Amino acid sequence: MKKLLIASTSTVHGSTYLEYIETALAEFFKDIQTIVFVPYARPGGITHDAYTEIAQNGFEKIGKKVVGLHTFDNPVEAIESAEAVFTGGGNTFLLVTQLYKNEVMAPLRTRIFEGMPYFGTSAGANITGLTMQTTNDMPIVYPPSFKTLGAVPFNINPHYLDPDPTSTHKGETRETRIKEFHTINTQAVVGLREGSWLEVQGDEIILKGQLPARIFEQNKTPYELESGSKVKV
Repeated sequence: MKKLLIASTSTVHGSTYLEYIETALAEFFKDIQTIVFVPYARPGGITHDAYTEIAQNGFEKIGKKVVGLHTFDNPVEAIESAEAVFTGGGNTFLLVTQLYKNEVMAPLRTRIFEGMPYFGTSAGANITGLTMQTTNDMPIVYPPSFKTLGAVPFNINPHYLDPDPTSTHKGETRETRIKEFHTINTQAVVGLREGSWLEVQGDEIILKGQLPARIFEQNKTPYELESGSKVKV
C-alpha cells in the first residue's frame, strides 16, 4: 500500500525547516529509523553534503537519521534497500535529470508502490505526479523524459499562488499557466498552497494543512478543495 506525504514546501514563513509539518512527519515515520535523502534538486550554491545536513537537522527533532543518496556507491541498491526516502526541493528539471542519470527513477517508483514511505517537498513533491510539466522551475537542463513517478493520478503544482488583484504585474498568473497546460494535456492538476500537503494511504488521498487546494481539470472550472477532504480526480 502506497504511503506518501506530498508537501508544497519545506519551510513556511516564520518557521524553521520542516517545523510546520513536524507532527505529521513524526507519525508518518514512527516505525522508521533511517531515511535516505535525495539532494539532487539543488543546482548550485550548496553541496549535496550541506543540503543533507539541513535535512538531518530537520529530522533530528523527531529522532531520525538522514543519509544522502549521493554518499552510496550504488544509488539503485540504496533505493532498493531504503527504509524510507525524502526528496527535497530545488529545480525539478535538474532533479528529474539526475534521477534518470543515476537510474533510480524506476526503482524509486517500484519501492513506493511496494509501500515504502516517501516524503517529498516542492520539486520532491512535483515528481510524485504523472509528469513534471506543471513545475514552476526554469528548464536549466534537459531531462530524458518529463514522465515522473506517477504515484498519484494527477500532476502537482507546488507553491501555488492565487492571482493578486492589487498587483501591477501583467504577466500570466499561475492559473493561466495551468489552463495553458490543459489546452494540450488531459491530467488534472492539484495546486498546493504553502503549508499544505497530501497524505496518501493506498488509493486514498487527503489534503492536510490549514489552506484549501486549487483543483484544475481539463474543460472544467477550477475549484477549491478544503483541508481534510479527499482528492477525487
